[in-house]
Amino acid sequence: MGGKIKEAGNIPLGQQGEALACQYLSRQGYRLIARNYRTRLGEIDIIAEEQGTLVFVEVKTRRGHRCGHPFEAVTPAKCRQISKAALQYLAETGREGQAARFDVVAISFGGEAPPVVELAKNAFELSYGA
Repeated sequence: MGGKIKEAGNIPLGQQGEALACQYLSRQGYRLIARNYRTRLGEIDIIAEEQGTLVFVEVKTRRGHRCGHPFEAVTPAKCRQISKAALQYLAETGREGQAARFDVVAISFGGEAPPVVELAKNAFELSYGA
């Protein structure tokens, strides 16, 4: 796949999607804790809390569905990578005992229509392995 896809105002499409996801999650009652948490093991797009549960959120943004629905981009390998980063976050913050889950936000841009935002709560389980 080539370079980054740009959208309005030369802001990369992925960054626009993450900003929309943050707005959407806030309206749904999530309390945002962090964005773009990075470790050598991987990255978590958004870390939030909802009703006492820590939520690790993966955001997938697409322009149209030519390459499939954004949810389809959350592969087993991606789940393992996010899981490893989440475990590191929990250990670093001393929150190992807190209830946690993994959500995925899919954002689809399509022409002149407003973007479509979809939320999959508890989208996948903690995943181990290489």
